[in-house]
Amino acid sequence: MGQNVNRNVVIVGAGHAGASAALQLRQNGWQGAITLLGAEGELPYQRPPLSKAWLKGEVSFDGVVLRKAEVYQQQRIALRCGCRVVALDRGAKVVVLSDGARVPYDALILATGSRPRDLPVPGAGLDGVVTLRTVADADGLRSRLGSTGRLVVIGGGYIGLEVASAARALGRDVVVVEREARLLARVASPEVSDFYAALHAARGVDLRLSAAVEAIGGRDGRVTEVMLTDGTAIPADTVLVGVGAIPESALAEAAGLACQDGIRVSSTCGTDDPDIYAIGDVSRRPLPFNGGAGRLESVQNALEQARQVAASLCGLPAPAPEVPWFWSDQYEVKLQLAGLPGGEVRRVMRGVSAEGRFAVFHIGTDDTVRAVEAVNMPAEFMTGRQWIAQRRAVSPARLADVAVGLKDAAV
Repeated sequence: MGQNVNRNVVIVGAGHAGASAALQLRQNGWQGAITLLGAEGELPYQRPPLSKAWLKGEVSFDGVVLRKAEVYQQQRIALRCGCRVVALDRGAKVVVLSDGARVPYDALILATGSRPRDLPVPGAGLDGVVTLRTVADADGLRSRLGSTGRLVVIGGGYIGLEVASAARALGRDVVVVEREARLLARVASPEVSDFYAALHAARGVDLRLSAAVEAIGGRDGRVTEVMLTDGTAIPADTVLVGVGAIPESALAEAAGLACQDGIRVSSTCGTDDPDIYAIGDVSRRPLPFNGGAGRLESVQNALEQARQVAASLCGLPAPAPEVPWFWSDQYEVKLQLAGLPGGEVRRVMRGVSAEGRFAVFHIGTDDTVRAVEAVNMPAEFMTGRQWIAQRRAVSPARLADVAVGLKDAAV
């Protein structure tokens, strides 16, 4: 890899994707300089625990940090935390920092992630109305959950439900307000939605479905209630807004890079500038197992794209595409999802949802498995993930019959 000894890579964003790309470059033999610029003041860390174990006080920062500081030093990665990039000059091939400093690059990787979507209603800026993205956000929310009071969660997606689960474990009263008719409406099957609605209701969560927020009320600058469009007022001491995330693509857009709900990239993470790449939540990438393109907000996607961009920069063969996968921990229940639900499919249930162990397989018109949602069934998740990668056809009838061995359902 001596050909890259005089080339330097700058990575903007020190989250899971950015930090992993820096380390993967060294593992692949990159000899040139690597600079990793992170806007947060902390070492790169894992975000998934922030809505789960972190809120319950079950893990410290040492337990979520990706690598200790000395690892970056040993790998000759210049990690600069608390460093905000405000502009990208493609002509000069430099990024501009908030203090005016200019950092030159030969190759640039944008790993700027995403940010919580704002809730455009009156009162959204009141004290006590929070979002969850960073460790600072999680610290603030954990402090609020440590005192008595009611938490109102706006949004019945994964983040909102995971926080609701943690808050109930801490003894807090919780209300979840969801605009759609079911929880997880955009990301899960009706069977999985119904299971989680029953689970949260059984644990004492007050679910308000098909409910839209009109405004957030307060007194003396602090939140006191959430007002719905039907006139209902829900008392609240803390309000978590969890209505999705949007890509942090402003830097790329201002620089003229092609963007469409994220920075558009190729299968090797390249943008329309041959010297600039984008990875992680901010990228709109090809989806080889589904066709088309989209953004994936997951650890798996961050790691896969880190490997893709490192291979491209080091002149190595492109890694084989991976099946997207995700997970969610709520109470004692683990949901594991492989593939992307949607399209023209039929759903096949294996197991019994009332027993808390079941899987929903999404089967295409050609009987191939397109996605699987597995609740407390790790074998179904792993096998389903393999079937998706192999584009394996199955017998729906045998798959639904738990008396038939799982692998015997393949044809």
